[in-house]
Amino acid sequence: MEERDFFEEVTEQKRHTMVCPHCGQPGEYELSWLVRRKRAQVPRGADELDRAKFAKARSYMVRRDDLVGCKNIRCRKRFEVVGIQSVADLQEAAVGTAENRAERIRAAFGRRTLG
Repeated sequence: MEERDFFEEVTEQKRHTMVCPHCGQPGEYELSWLVRRKRAQVPRGADELDRAKFAKARSYMVRRDDLVGCKNIRCRKRFEVVGIQSVADLQEAAVGTAENRAERIRAAFGRRTLG
């Protein structure tokens, strides 16, 4: 079984603020990402080795764009995307009430008051 069988693939556009190294003007750029979300269940026909790989698999996204064009009309030069990871792990959103969220924050930060 291949790694692609464990994930659902979707292409998404995300906005990032970057500064052109040629003209120094900041701008909002849309970068294309390949998002791979882990499936809810192990695919059919998986053996024990595949089940172990599936248990360790995590959702992640891969940046597809390496170059962008400057949005400044006078510049328009292409520059390399730096400062943005090429691969990023996706954390599953924790669902719960505000009280549960406060408890998780207290547990994470050692019983400090939430002021």
